[in-house]
Amino acid sequence: MICRVIITKGNNMSSIIITGAGSGVGRATAQAFIAAGWDVGLVGRRKDPLQETAGESGALVLACDVTNEAEVDAAYGKAVSTWGRVDALFNNAGVSLKGAPIDELAVDDIRNLLEVNVMGAFIAARAAFGIMRKQDPQGGRIINNGSVSAYVPRWGSAPYTASKHAITGLTRTLSLDGRAFNIACGQIDIGNALTDMAVAMTKGVPQADGSMAVEPVMDVAHVADSVLHMASLPLGANVQFMTVMASAMPFIGRG
Repeated sequence: MICRVIITKGNNMSSIIITGAGSGVGRATAQAFIAAGWDVGLVGRRKDPLQETAGESGALVLACDVTNEAEVDAAYGKAVSTWGRVDALFNNAGVSLKGAPIDELAVDDIRNLLEVNVMGAFIAARAAFGIMRKQDPQGGRIINNGSVSAYVPRWGSAPYTASKHAITGLTRTLSLDGRAFNIACGQIDIGNALTDMAVAMTKGVPQADGSMAVEPVMDVAHVADSVLHMASLPLGANVQFMTVMASAMPFIGRG
């Protein structure tokens, strides 16, 4: 049973856009922010799952493809016209592939993953950065969803792991470039949160030694609470990198 501590918005931070909000980490995080009293914008390709996330909360449904800059700009524009500003972005949308050696992966599948995980994250961050830089008072916070794979790869994960290393580069650079505009940027690296995408871990997934093994998982609510904590800090403080993971998962010493 999860005992949740509700963290209320602070330092006049009150609005957030969450990409990939129709399921998994994005949905859980959006619902945590809604419960904490934030104005929440829900970004995803399909409208129906976003409406399921929103429920009766009044959260903004901003259906768009994060790889399409015109759609992203229009969605963010709707948020600004509704709230007057955007205080935070949880840059969360992403996809994965079934584990396999790189030569067994179709190039089109690799290209699609990189388009969503890298270009989608860049486009979403670019739009938020532009708004935060121009709004008055200036500033905001961008939180990128990395992965423990940004540090240590899982077997057969070359495209996904490479995409998450790119996110770390984006985080570091936005942290540097954002200083002049009061824009903070941090990254949350998640390990084995139990979402639909992680159910396979409860049944057995390939290990580096060639074996199959069940891996420990954690409730996705812990991720949502962690993102809420990061976003609720005053802009004078920043969680640069946070790793939140199932304690006994094979990460430290993976392989």
